[in-house]
Amino acid sequence: MQLYNTLSAKERESLIEEAGKERLTISFYKYAHIYNPQLFRNHLFIHWNELDVLGRIYVAREGINAQLSVPADNFEKFKSHIDSISFLENVRLNIAIEQDNKSFLKLKIKVRKKIVADGLNDATFDVTNKGVHVDATHFNELIDDPDTILVDMRNHYESEIGHFKNAITPDVDTFRDSLDIIEKDLSDYKENKNLVMYCTGGIRCEKASAYYKHKGFKKVFQLEGGIIEYTRQVRAKNLENKFLGKNFVFDHRRGERISEDIIAKCHQCGKSCDTHVNCANEACHLLFIQCDACADKMNSCCSDHCKEIHELPFEEQKKLRKGKVVSNKIFKKGRSEVLRFKK
Repeated sequence: MQLYNTLSAKERESLIEEAGKERLTISFYKYAHIYNPQLFRNHLFIHWNELDVLGRIYVAREGINAQLSVPADNFEKFKSHIDSISFLENVRLNIAIEQDNKSFLKLKIKVRKKIVADGLNDATFDVTNKGVHVDATHFNELIDDPDTILVDMRNHYESEIGHFKNAITPDVDTFRDSLDIIEKDLSDYKENKNLVMYCTGGIRCEKASAYYKHKGFKKVFQLEGGIIEYTRQVRAKNLENKFLGKNFVFDHRRGERISEDIIAKCHQCGKSCDTHVNCANEACHLLFIQCDACADKMNSCCSDHCKEIHELPFEEQKKLRKGKVVSNKIFKKGRSEVLRFKK
């Protein structure tokens, strides 16, 4: 029985083009007790592979975190399968604001220790004692309140291209880095301020809100469904949009435009720009912001050094990469001395 991908990304891309069918990009999460994550993972792969689902899904004993793409004409079958799983019945599905048929090109379902790497010992506090979930209307009212502190629970490369007005945007590389920094910086406001948090789809705030209540914050709120659901409600209800710029997403698109504001700049020339790219040198693959002019000038690379390597014959590039570990550079997103205009 097939429990893994057999097609490369290029082969899958060709099949998607040949099929000519619209696909939906969807994300969802759910904290739950999964006693055998590997068995559950295999169950999902068998059923979702048949429906031509593609994406990146993490399964752990504490639940599931999924970002995926499904053919639009298979959506009802996909939804029926989700609803057949007791703890996922009627789970909120965040459907992308902007669609791209190639947002994902493989089905990857991985078993992890946690569905979000938070570095917390869950046994030390009640993870179910979460903050108050608020919809877009209540959220707008809360963040207009002078007694509210609004905190972006995402990483620096996410908030750099888009965030809510007046939000605190920690300059951190990972979610786990932000937790203690925020708690320390806001320690004087535990009793008398509204702590309002948001993230992409809500999953990081689920754990963070419980953690901050454990740390003594009395008034903790979180944006239900994150930026994705907020945008859907704003457009459906004709509410004021208080989000500036793009919402960073973890698929091939790298971002969804929420407002016409461009609040970031090209990391190479400083021109107004909010387009994330990966360095074309496969030995680097650094995530950074690059305008079209710099992409042409630098051959889609982050530095002259990477440009020189990228212009070598493919086989020579492979020889240079052989035996070298580059993951540190890959995951230090947007952090490099060669990026002159990284804020």
